Amino acid sequence: MKEKITSSQNKRVKQWRALTSKKGRKATQSYLLEGWHLVQEAIKAELQLTAIMGTAEQLAAHAAELPASVDVFELTDSIAKTLGDTSTPQGIFATAPMPDDTAVDPATATGAWLFLDQVQDPGNIGTMVRTADAAGLTGVVLGQGSASRFLPKVLRSMQGSQFHLQLVEGDLHEWITTFTQRDLPVYGTNLDPQAQDYRDIAPVTAGAIVMGNEGNGMAPDLQRLTTQNLYIPIKGQAESLNVAVAAGIVMFRLVG
Repeated sequence: MKEKITSSQNKRVKQWRALTSKKGRKATQSYLLEGWHLVQEAIKAELQLTAIMGTAEQLAAHAAELPASVDVFELTDSIAKTLGDTSTPQGIFATAPMPDDTAVDPATATGAWLFLDQVQDPGNIGTMVRTADAAGLTGVVLGQGSASRFLPKVLRSMQGSQFHLQLVEGDLHEWITTFTQRDLPVYGTNLDPQAQDYRDIAPVTAGAIVMGNEGNGMAPDLQRLTTQNLYIPIKGQAESLNVAVAAGIVMFRLVG
């Protein structure tokens, strides 16, 4: 079905606009994808989109790839601009249902995972999710205090990698404890007297790597739960590495 919407006061438009807020996403249990790249990646991943919205120009340009089972709404250019989070929106969007995080259980999770503790920068989260995808990890858990994976900037920075692995928000205390109880190694990243050089650890096919907050690192209580904390030797005079850069180095070294 294709419907044309010309009024910015249309009920659907108001609902779509509200999806940029946590309250709006919770009310409808859905979130907004902006830009053809994200919409296309969602379609390729067979995500169950609930609507596709775009200007006449954008819908015509991508008509051949739009799934017939999803309702399509044609928007005026002015309405499309009000939905976009970017300064120059492309004019095409989609809505998708928020996934059920409880469907992913640390007691049965397999493969290698990345745990993010209070990581708040959307660009860092996106880079780490894309790197986890590239390195062959199974999933990423965003712990309490991390930016929501449904924020427009986070969604854009992940560039579709969120559809290629399991991405959930969860309690890292539970995830780390459950993994270690299952004899799955969980490696923290922290420079302390007991920490080991990351190069001295053998690659793993199952387990987890924990990356901490950009400024404060991992929370002390999480550091005490890990199997081993690791550090990356710095040969030059830089004080520290960007968290996403550090995560990439460790993921490609430790994931077998």
